[in-house]
Amino acid sequence: MSHRPSSRPKRWKQAFAAGAGGAVVVGLLAATKSTAWPLLMGSFGSSAVIVFGFPESGFSKPGRVIGAHVLCTAIGLLCLHVLGDHAWSLGLSVGLSILVMLGSRTVHPPAGSNPLLVFALCPDWTFLLWPALLGSTALVLGAALWRHVSAESSKPGP
Repeated sequence: MSHRPSSRPKRWKQAFAAGAGGAVVVGLLAATKSTAWPLLMGSFGSSAVIVFGFPESGFSKPGRVIGAHVLCTAIGLLCLHVLGDHAWSLGLSVGLSILVMLGSRTVHPPAGSNPLLVFALCPDWTFLLWPALLGSTALVLGAALWRHVSAESSKPGP
């Protein structure tokens, strides 16, 4: 019977680093909620799980995270403001978001909920800039910075 070293300590160390990073970055985004440029929206919680917990996943690529959040928010805003607040236009906005993410290869699943947020909040077009564009960009940059700092702090000293 061979004895393999347990991977539990490494898994928990990675889980702690991901959780701490998500807490810090989402907390910073949440601190902007009463400013002129709020950077947080609900779908960023599940985006944080992906970018911090699965940084090597294709769904964590910066272009996919930012692109999908912007595209899906734009589709939601377009459907809401052009077609009106109807169940069918909300459904259409989600279907179009799926189509555009898949067709443009910018799939980031949490962004699929952005049209629902748009229809729930009925925001104006600035919602596309903040929180969608600036918030998703801040999330991606914060995750990259956190990974860099975490990697540096885990390196052995001289």
